[in-house]
Amino acid sequence: MCRMLRKGAEEARNQLPDLLAAAEKGRSTIITRHGRPVAALVPIDVYGSAVRQQPLVPVAGSGRGLWGRDSGRTLRKLRDEWSR
Repeated sequence: MCRMLRKGAEEARNQLPDLLAAAEKGRSTIITRHGRPVAALVPIDVYGSAVRQQPLVPVAGSGRGLWGRDSGRTLRKLRDEWSR
């Protein structure tokens, strides 16, 4: 994987057409303000896969036993504690 470009906000604004062309070619750019990252200009396919919700089927049942044998009792107990 190639290293991401890093540009200051002013530099990114001045070079926006070049940065958009780089994004079309699959290259991401981190935009900084005062040396701190504040935004990322990424190719649209990378963005789409990042924001797409992942299916929850693989984690189904992974919390089994988390609340003990009787989850209703545990939750009532927690509510009672919260009400005090």
